[in-house]
Amino acid sequence: MSLPFVLVVGAGPSGLLLALMLGQQGIPVRLLEAADALDDRPRATHYAPAAVQELRRAGILEEMKAEGSFIPNGACWRKLNGEILAGLPQSTDPDQNPTPLTCLPLNQLNMVLQRNIAKLPQVELLYSHKVTGLGQDDTTAWVHVDTPDGAKTLEARYIVGCDGANSQIRRSLFGDWEFPGFTWDKQIVATNTYYPFEKHGFDWDSNFIIDPEHWFMAARISNDGLWRVTYGEVGGLSVEELQARQPAKFKAFLPGHPEPSNYKIVNFSPYKVHQRLAKKMRVGRFLLAADAAHLCNPFGGLGLTCGIVDVGGLFDCLAGIYSGQADEDILDIYDSVRRSKYNTIVNPTSSGNIRLLFEQNPETALQDSDFLRACKAAETDPAVTEKLAKAAERLQYDFTQHYRA
Repeated sequence: MSLPFVLVVGAGPSGLLLALMLGQQGIPVRLLEAADALDDRPRATHYAPAAVQELRRAGILEEMKAEGSFIPNGACWRKLNGEILAGLPQSTDPDQNPTPLTCLPLNQLNMVLQRNIAKLPQVELLYSHKVTGLGQDDTTAWVHVDTPDGAKTLEARYIVGCDGANSQIRRSLFGDWEFPGFTWDKQIVATNTYYPFEKHGFDWDSNFIIDPEHWFMAARISNDGLWRVTYGEVGGLSVEELQARQPAKFKAFLPGHPEPSNYKIVNFSPYKVHQRLAKKMRVGRFLLAADAAHLCNPFGGLGLTCGIVDVGGLFDCLAGIYSGQADEDILDIYDSVRRSKYNTIVNPTSSGNIRLLFEQNPETALQDSDFLRACKAAETDPAVTEKLAKAAERLQYDFTQHYRA
């Protein structure tokens, strides 16, 4: 490929989606991935309406359905004994809900994206290409890359870091330890588990259990009985210690109090929860998106959704520059808008998602949480349901309004 218009670093969901959307417009893109294959871990699973809208723009919703995606029937909040405090149902009627929250494990989305990219001659995907440094001037940006054929320098008009929480692009721009924010003192353990939750009255597809000690989430993620069970643990434990404690934890909080022989865990992933935002999402010809730019708690699917919405906005900006419809300063607007959306919608002081699960008293949760009270009111008041839906839409922004008239 001659000099591409955009070079994307990181072939995770955000990088793949950006390369696909740009390539569909005939824009030359080179996509670099440090690993020798796509990440096949299931990881995140739920795409909020704002993300679904971008996936629809990419034209892949039907393929996602063929891959196994489904529309959950809603979410509820429960006490440890299973009693429901509030529920937020989701309509599966496409006329009433054209962009419903959708579920598909991330590794399966990656496969759909890769298949579509393979059809585009404008997009070149290179594996085992690890970025080690970068530079830029007035017309070009470049990255230094370790490849199977030795060290290389690859150039583009613009370079986008979609290379995840440990982004080399972000670290090269700002420093290895410069990622403002904080890390929660609670440990999170995510599992993919086969267990018959339905037999224990869990007829909602997503369930958030509020309890001072045994808070957890159980969400159906496939049509064959696989559930994502994510729970809180004390901090500072090793993976081996967490694994040793897992059977007692499941027995304490899963409905039916099962023994290990009653369920099957197919994935076990401990991780820390971060709330962080890069100092800038644009530095000259370098841009950041998704986890490379910001991290947030996993409850509510905001991390994955925000990354996809970043990509949709950045696509509009770059496509507008390529076609001559937008000036380069639209990228400054991207930086300002996406950082503002994170600060006002995603951060814990406004979203409160993680507070619904951390050390809450289930007996007073409805009184203590504005969000839970709104969910309870939405059970009988369509106006409240509509208000909650519109609040989620605030993640989006139409960058094409800044195109030339």
